[in-house]
Amino acid sequence: MRILVVEDDAALNAQLKSALEDAGYVVDAATDGEEGHFLGDTEPYDCIILDIGLPVMDGISVLQRWREDGRKMPVLILTARDRWSDKVSGIDAGADDYVTKPFHVEEVLARVRALIRRAAGHATSEIRCGPLTIDTKASKAVVDGITLKLTSHEFRLLSYLGHHLGEVISRTELVEHLYDQDFDRDSNTIEVFVGRLRRKIGHDVIETVRGLGYRMTAPDEKAG
Repeated sequence: MRILVVEDDAALNAQLKSALEDAGYVVDAATDGEEGHFLGDTEPYDCIILDIGLPVMDGISVLQRWREDGRKMPVLILTARDRWSDKVSGIDAGADDYVTKPFHVEEVLARVRALIRRAAGHATSEIRCGPLTIDTKASKAVVDGITLKLTSHEFRLLSYLGHHLGEVISRTELVEHLYDQDFDRDSNTIEVFVGRLRRKIGHDVIETVRGLGYRMTAPDEKAG
């Protein structure tokens, strides 16, 4: 999963980026509204954390322009505790949730997980697919009661497919959501990760849809 953090406070930006990366996300960062708007308008993000009080272009304007242009990614806004009007303006502009400053990073992580989960149509942090359970809160995967040993890239790929159960996901989309903007992207690495995952979770959970990409479907659903 790929996140964008738009926050002009350098220390807070770095703190959020580090915490999100530790939680298994790929994170891009911007320090002003103009840069944040550009990234959100040109890159595919699973969630965006957006400060309201930004230089160059304020957060409300950034959010309004995204929504006017049809950008539907979940957006979590950061507001000052004593500015209730910012919360109202943010929600009216198209924000999905908000956190007031100062905040605990754990709360931000929980709200990000919830926004991504809801956007994908999942009610809980656990995604089940046949014998496989993906725990997005604990960043782990379990097959028949056994916790799998996965690399960060393997878990990101598995989690993304799990959030989009039954959907065909192209290699390009997977690459865009697994790597940040500065990474030297190569779609061939996706095949390598899929091969590793199949050896760990079983070969019939991730299906190759020839010419299109991959789809995660429970084995019993395929049989039906």
